[in-house]
Amino acid sequence: MGVDAKQTGILVLLVALGVSVIIALVLSLVRSGEVPVPPGTKYGMVFDAGSSHTSLFIYQWPTDKENDTGIVSQTHVCDVDGPGISSYAKDPPGAGKSLVHCLDEAMSIIPADKQKAAPAYLGATAGMRLLDLQDKAASDQVLAEVSKTISRYPIDFRGARIITGQEEGSYGWITINYLSESFMKYSFSGQWIRPFAYKIFGALDLGGASTQISFIPTVKIEDTKEEAEFKLYGVPYTIYTHSFLCYGQNQALKRMMVEATKGKDLADPVNIPCYPKGYEETLEVQSLYDSPCTEKFAPSTPSTPTFSIKGTGNATECSQVLKTIYDFNSCTGNSFCSFDGVYQPPVAGNFFAFSAFFYTFDFLNLTSGQSLSTVKSAVETYCARDWSELQSTFPKERPDRLRDYCANANYILSLLLEAYKFTEESWTSISFMKQAANTDIGWTLGYMLNLTNMIPSEAPSTRRVQTYNVWVATVFFIVFTLALVLVKLFLYFR
Repeated sequence: MGVDAKQTGILVLLVALGVSVIIALVLSLVRSGEVPVPPGTKYGMVFDAGSSHTSLFIYQWPTDKENDTGIVSQTHVCDVDGPGISSYAKDPPGAGKSLVHCLDEAMSIIPADKQKAAPAYLGATAGMRLLDLQDKAASDQVLAEVSKTISRYPIDFRGARIITGQEEGSYGWITINYLSESFMKYSFSGQWIRPFAYKIFGALDLGGASTQISFIPTVKIEDTKEEAEFKLYGVPYTIYTHSFLCYGQNQALKRMMVEATKGKDLADPVNIPCYPKGYEETLEVQSLYDSPCTEKFAPSTPSTPTFSIKGTGNATECSQVLKTIYDFNSCTGNSFCSFDGVYQPPVAGNFFAFSAFFYTFDFLNLTSGQSLSTVKSAVETYCARDWSELQSTFPKERPDRLRDYCANANYILSLLLEAYKFTEESWTSISFMKQAANTDIGWTLGYMLNLTNMIPSEAPSTRRVQTYNVWVATVFFIVFTLALVLVKLFLYFR
């Protein structure tokens, strides 16, 4: 072998050796962890079968993070055509048929290979609670029919049932704080962090037949019937939660109408201050008493089968009528009481008010943190508007909703201020919200998270990162060096 050839070979070996040393040093400095493989996606579905309508919520999350927080996202919402399933008491199969459109829509959204693993639930709320009280056989049949329909689809259907008012309030509270990352969040430093307690939000929910309030009080809860306990991410929580059946906005307005007509001669038109001036309608007397919430007020012998109403549009008088639907006398002498003799500690902390709370105030442009005086003034202004003016100003709004906004807004004020006892100072703690983290606020997400055990009762351990990088670099260096030595010896003795 010539001198030039040997020198060239040695030079090549030195260069290769230098490159291997550089690679080894780089590998020793880089911390490797788990190989980043794109996770799969899992889907879940929850039907919110409310008193006035049903909605289907579709959620999705990475399959490798089912016990992490803040990773479930809302994929789609489908509003079921027609009224709530409790309205199908005399036609139970119709309740099942009403869900078909949204189920078909869900199957077009969830990939075919993910459908069988998608957990699906139907939770019925206050409308079905009332039907269950009124006619349990009809209630059971409605649930059986919706279950039959959902079971025909290739999903992991886990049942349809009536959830309790306390569950509805609790799951709404879980949803809000989960989406707000109030329970636990993963920090940039790779640690699970528990936020400070002041970030825990209270929940105010208003539906058609019931309303719920849930929060962590600053005093001990004296009535254990009104408390719920959870252990989420290893942290125990005790919240006050109560659901008032018959005090959702639809049932409250039915109660308002009963009070407005009480003792009146129904042969003459009845003035309704909660309805706009110029609004007139003829109603059946029986329509006021066809609910378990009002049937006890029905006269034994109605003087007339129908009666006429006339709106007078007066917010002050409307508020006075609405206050009569509460029984405040049962709270006399007890400062820790809301109404109807129900124990409630003083409200504390910040609250999210959603569902009908939001929709009513959103229509009135009152969801931007306005002061209480501004809210009251806006409600008074709306109530004073003429019915024909409202119809021409909002031609696309449903007439029944347009008619009811004055009544609903005054009911919300009476519920929050008179019943739940918020004050002018604590009013600023209420945020009227529809969504958090691009996900609708309500009980459905909390319900799914609970039933799928996606929120662990123990805190997730800190993720471990294997520091085997130095060994990889060392082995690489030794093997590569030995290979170079062998090549050098081969060239030298050739």
